[in-house]
Amino acid sequence: MATGTRDYYEVLGVGKTASQDEIKKAYRKLARKYHPDANPNDPKAEEKFKEVSSAYEVLSDPDKRKQYDAGPSFFGQGAQPGGGFRGFQGGQPMGGDWADIFGNLFGGGGFAGAFGGGRRQPRAQRGEDVSVAVKLSFEDALKGVTTKISVPQNIQCKECGGSGAAPGTAPVTCPQCKGRGAVSQSQGFFALSEPCPRCGGIGTMIETPCPTCGGLGVTRALKKYTVPFPAGVRDGTKIRLKGKGELGAQGGPPGDLYVVVQVEDSLTFERRGSDLLVEVPVTMVEASLGATVKIPTPEGKVGLKVPAGTQTGRLLKLKGKGAPHLGASGKGDLIARIKVVTPQDLSGEEKDLLKKFGEAHQEDPRVGRPGWSV
Repeated sequence: MATGTRDYYEVLGVGKTASQDEIKKAYRKLARKYHPDANPNDPKAEEKFKEVSSAYEVLSDPDKRKQYDAGPSFFGQGAQPGGGFRGFQGGQPMGGDWADIFGNLFGGGGFAGAFGGGRRQPRAQRGEDVSVAVKLSFEDALKGVTTKISVPQNIQCKECGGSGAAPGTAPVTCPQCKGRGAVSQSQGFFALSEPCPRCGGIGTMIETPCPTCGGLGVTRALKKYTVPFPAGVRDGTKIRLKGKGELGAQGGPPGDLYVVVQVEDSLTFERRGSDLLVEVPVTMVEASLGATVKIPTPEGKVGLKVPAGTQTGRLLKLKGKGAPHLGASGKGDLIARIKVVTPQDLSGEEKDLLKKFGEAHQEDPRVGRPGWSV
């Protein structure tokens, strides 16, 4: 074992018979704990991180571990413990799976590149969702309808096939990042990776843009879709067309298209969920004696029996004559709200008849009501 150096097994907190998996597990836990990104401006944590990394470099390599276990001769040729850590300064990366360790710890992005990793792959991005509004008449919303809509959207440029480069040319490797899509900047002890500012992290550049799309790879066009609106669809309902939104970037999936229903008001009915409310005017005689009157429904007129003595505001129900239940079988109810119409512009004879009726019918409708007693 090397003299003047803390026992590497002790540094990682494992026994001398620990397996490679146990060593790796212990290192991951300590590296996450002491990594400088998690402990900014903490020299002690940085030194501890170096020590842990040096121990792992040796113990993770079966040959180096065997030599280390044999004694000080492992460092007898001028090598320094933790020398492999020079990978932070652009040397050889330490350990056989150093980048893998950091990829698992920190998401495989900047750190793999910081330790001499390969090409940074542009991240695929899902396309944006698109929302459009479609107006339906009250009647179409009740019965259901299929209609065609046109939506302005990005489509792949037919001239360049989506590459953005003029026909006969192709994107070239970015000269700044050499196609990696990332550049490294020294931060003292570390070399941190960030997206290349020249190519935006793609790794390629377009020298001769396509004249049709200007290098974007997409053009604007009207796309047509056939949209089925189910019977009973309501105002504000959203119908989703999966994958019909904007194109994704860097091979990402397209977004979705949402069709928002705007139902026009009806001059006859007021909608309350699946129920419909209709106001039914009746004469004073019909309300007094009772009658059967014809009232409108979505399917045509039907007879409504108005009981004798019906007052204004009374609600009468016709079951199953309302709007279809959205997404289910059956229909709601039609609610008839009675409105007794008082006659106007009476003739002299009509006034005399009403006076006689009033003299014969002496009942005072105000008697017995709270606050009306004398």
